[in-house]
Amino acid sequence: MSNIDNTCVNAIRALSADAVQKANSGHPGLPLGSAAMAYELWAHQMKHNPKNPKWANRDRFILSGGHGSAMLYSLLHLFGYGLTIDDMKNFRQDGSKTPGHPEYGWTTGVEATTGPLGAGMGMAVGMAMAEAHMAAIFNKPDFNIVDNYTFVLGGDGCMMEGISSEAFSLAGTLGLSKLIVLYDSNKISIEGSTDIAFTENVQKRMEAFGFQLLTVEDGNNIEEIGKAIEAAKAEKTKPSFITVHTQIGYGSPKQGQAAAHGEPLGADNVVKMKQNLNYPKPEETFYVPDEVYSHINEAMKNGQAAEDNWNKLFADYAAKYPEQKKLWDKYHAPIDAEALLNDADFWAYEDKPQATRALSGTMINRLKDRVPNLIGGSADLAPSNKTYMKDGGDFSKADYAGRNLHFGVRELAMSAMANGLTLYGGLRAYVGTFFVFSDYMKPMMRLAAIMEIPTTYVLTHDSIGVGEDGPTHEPIEQLAMLRAMPNINVFRPADATETAAGWYLAVTSKETPTALVLTRQNLPQLPGSSKEALKGAYVVSEAKGECKGILIASGSEVSLAIEAQEELAKDGINVRVVSMPCMDLFEQQSDEYKEQVLPKNIRARVAIEAAKNFGWGSYVGLDGATVTMRGFGASAPAGLLFKKFGFTKENVVETFKRVMK
Repeated sequence: MSNIDNTCVNAIRALSADAVQKANSGHPGLPLGSAAMAYELWAHQMKHNPKNPKWANRDRFILSGGHGSAMLYSLLHLFGYGLTIDDMKNFRQDGSKTPGHPEYGWTTGVEATTGPLGAGMGMAVGMAMAEAHMAAIFNKPDFNIVDNYTFVLGGDGCMMEGISSEAFSLAGTLGLSKLIVLYDSNKISIEGSTDIAFTENVQKRMEAFGFQLLTVEDGNNIEEIGKAIEAAKAEKTKPSFITVHTQIGYGSPKQGQAAAHGEPLGADNVVKMKQNLNYPKPEETFYVPDEVYSHINEAMKNGQAAEDNWNKLFADYAAKYPEQKKLWDKYHAPIDAEALLNDADFWAYEDKPQATRALSGTMINRLKDRVPNLIGGSADLAPSNKTYMKDGGDFSKADYAGRNLHFGVRELAMSAMANGLTLYGGLRAYVGTFFVFSDYMKPMMRLAAIMEIPTTYVLTHDSIGVGEDGPTHEPIEQLAMLRAMPNINVFRPADATETAAGWYLAVTSKETPTALVLTRQNLPQLPGSSKEALKGAYVVSEAKGECKGILIASGSEVSLAIEAQEELAKDGINVRVVSMPCMDLFEQQSDEYKEQVLPKNIRARVAIEAAKNFGWGSYVGLDGATVTMRGFGASAPAGLLFKKFGFTKENVVETFKRVMK
């Protein structure tokens, strides 16, 4: 390693340690141990241009071990991504560009929000899938306009989390050769040596998944690290896994100790570290020698040249293939929401009972041609979820152009991969499974909500209507769970029009993921349903006379509410039925609209939903009631279960009359 390279590596370490120390909070261990591999990657191996951080053909870098964010911020500062020394000094402070874990959309140059260990590994696989698909769609002989690598760095914790095994198993099956994993192997976790809980042969596991294995014995040897990365790039049939043996907290008095992981080194130890590394001005905090900036600026000219060359290549491509250029622009432009809203064929339906999962499948196939960059699949449940695009082709090692993704039984990793597909750019991704298994997906759905990316989740078999499969497969608390999450539209449609509205919402959303919660059983088409569903709640059936109360329902229970409305009318009790497919959307409406739908002076209200009542109190008030699930379901035919648990017009009528009294 040259002197200047050594100084650059140590600048990353010094800045990281100073940031953690000033904040008196953070994780210095990973930045000190991984600085050399990060520097070699960013300075010599990765194709990126700080002057245009969103350049389409850049290599992607994901720090899966997001607790090591101080290292990523040091890289972004040194490599010219706009982070200042003052930003470094404000590490982990309110409103700063350097939060405790990297946040996509908040800090320029951060490709994904990471923190939950292993999540970055799953998202990296999704990005590699996106690259392979986009390359298959757009590349032509002599025009590799999509040609980038996805690099992901993580440690022992990322490898322990099950999501990594799920994701890497599929990555190997798919032969994603543009995926390169850097494994920071220091054999230390928070509780001490990894030997207390993690003694497996990680390399053998990765070999079994179908990865090329590479090893760097000295994590400070950037020449060997560079050779390993170049060997990974040369492999064209499988992803690569590079084990880099490092020492946590390298250079500090806490080197090799668990204490270096997640707490400041101490001011004196930071000085000693800099002295051990022969770093200039060890007493001065946040010091970076001018020659470091100069050297890195010079190296980054290669990034600008790479983009310049690509821009010329793309211009020639556009001239030779104008139709492909139009398609590229369509992939990378927002959907024409107004055109879709007024597309009569999109909203058309047959007036016959259908399950909303089947209606969703119809919508997917209508969207297939209208939204050519729609891509998605299921966790081995496409025939049940109705998520398959007819004539869309199957994405596989043999054909990356396929639009139907087969994730296998890997719900957690599937959700992370969906995030990666969305983050890559140019694609609208959806994934599907049974609603009850959203429990497996929730952590990655939460990341999508935090990142403000519009991934779509198709969640079918949404209630006790699952029937004979019993309580293990009957979701009763999952609606409340997802509704409690900020920035996700949980949409439970009642019929064809509302299902179309849910998909319209999903594909036109820019910053909010959508969960479409769909029935297994057939539902009738409701005469009063309309595009008003896009407001989250609306009057689906008005009272026939003076309104004495309101029945509120979602999904399969809306038709039940209308049946109860008709029964109450026979007794001279006129009530309004409100369909509420999406609470979050309703809360975004004006106070005037909310008052129109749910007038405050009408206090006799009953909510009906085949799920827990949690969350309905806001709408029924202290005077109202709910017809909901009180416990888990049971194994029996669906029709019997709805009667068993009180989802009958008779019980709804009785409950409302009790509320009136």
